[in-house]
This record gives sequence, C-alpha cells and structure tokens, in this order.
Amino acid sequence: MAIKPRVFVTVRHSKRPHSVSSSYIQSCFTDMGVSGSVYINSQIPSSSGLGSSAAVTVATLCAINDEFQLDKTREEIANMAFEIERRVQKGRASPTDTTVSLYGGIVLITGTSRRRLPPQDLHLVIGDSLVSHNTSQMVEQVSELKKKQPEIVGHILDAIEAVSLTAIHHLINPKELGRYMDMNHALLDALGVGHPALTRLVLAARSSGAFGAKLTGAGGGGCMIAVCPKGLKHRIAKSIESCNARAIMTDIDTEGARKEKNV
Repeated sequence: MAIKPRVFVTVRHSKRPHSVSSSYIQSCFTDMGVSGSVYINSQIPSSSGLGSSAAVTVATLCAINDEFQLDKTREEIANMAFEIERRVQKGRASPTDTTVSLYGGIVLITGTSRRRLPPQDLHLVIGDSLVSHNTSQMVEQVSELKKKQPEIVGHILDAIEAVSLTAIHHLINPKELGRYMDMNHALLDALGVGHPALTRLVLAARSSGAFGAKLTGAGGGGCMIAVCPKGLKHRIAKSIESCNARAIMTDIDTEGARKEKNV
C-alpha cells in the first residue's frame, strides 16, 4: 500500500547535467535516452523498508517523461521502473513497490498480475528503528536458508502467502487485519529477517493499543508498521519514540505519482 510521505523530484533539460551517484536515477536517464539535471527532496527515509528507491525511480521517470514530453504511459513507466529496480538490485526486486508508488492505494500482486483493491480508511503508525539494512543481503539470506532447509522454509513461505491472501478479505476490519499482521510478523521472524530493535517497536505498538504490527520491507532493521484505532495514534507514536525510534503517523495515499506544479 502507498502511504502519505512523498519523494519530490524535479528534472530539467540541461546542457551540463549534474553527475548523480544513484544507480537508480542514472538508469532512469539512460533508459529514457535523455540527459538532464535532477533535484530530489524526500520525506521517506532510505534503506528503511518503505520503498524509497522505488519512489525515487518512479518519480524520476515521471519527471523525465514530463520535462522531455516523451508521452510514456503509466503502464510503460511502471514496467520501466520495475526493470530498473530489478537490474540495480541484481534480479532481486519485486514489482510491488514500483507499482504502488506509481498508482497509489492498495495493490495485490500475484505473479505478473497487478490488481488494485478498494481503498480503505486505515490509520497507520510507522516506526523507523533507525537501523539501516541491505535489501539484497536480506533476500540472499532467506534464499540461502531455503537451500539449506527447503522443507521448513517452503512451509513458512506458503504460510505467509496464505496469511496475506486471507488478510485482504479483512481490510474493512482493522482489528481482524491486525491479527493477520501479527501472524505475518511471527512468520517473518521465523525466516530470520527480524531484528531486536524491530521487536521492541512491534511490542511497544501492540501494548499501546495497536490492532496489529509487523516489520515492513526486507527486515533486518528499517521500519515496522502498525494499524491503529484512530484515537490512539498519538499514544502509539509516543511509545515507539520512547524506544529511541522515529514515528510517522500516516494514512493510505490513493493518488500515486502526480505532477505537483510547474516550477
């Protein structure tokens, strides 16, 4: 699902483009076949499990598309963003983050199928553990564990899929959804992608009244997310911050990528 914090990207045609250190941004210009200068202002912490690289990639492609009047469709941009993520992450990327960043809302992705689900009025608190992680490293860790213990890991992954597919039928019931989030977190812990800092934040959120809480992203640090009663968001955020973490109170964003204004 898409959340309210955004990445703002401005692209300008330039005879002397600024050099960029990001492989994602450089790939956007290369794949679009243009060169220019780019300016980025992000509300999303990087390496935290909130899809910041996907948001930057999507926003950069959209900005290039507008500035150079390339007339790419949203579907073409979605596919291009995923290919860039997959290439930079050496084949380990998922189309989930790029699709959600572009279209907004809640998206169910199974194989090559992408389906938007009805928007929901969920109240969310994100806890950033401030522990950076490496997505590729965490994915590789799970892959190695699966090779060593295929019977065990296979069943855990099947259970995660079952929990996720069941949970989407309870999006209108945050209390029930929270139960499935708790289950999912336990299964992710069993895969070895948890972290003591994340555990503290998850437990703090639950004990403060959250319906449910789980890590988000690849794990090993980064963020967790809690679905909460509307009246308890501030209390839950304070509990998270008392664990030396950053709390972000937010809701679901249904708009996705958009052009802000001409500047």
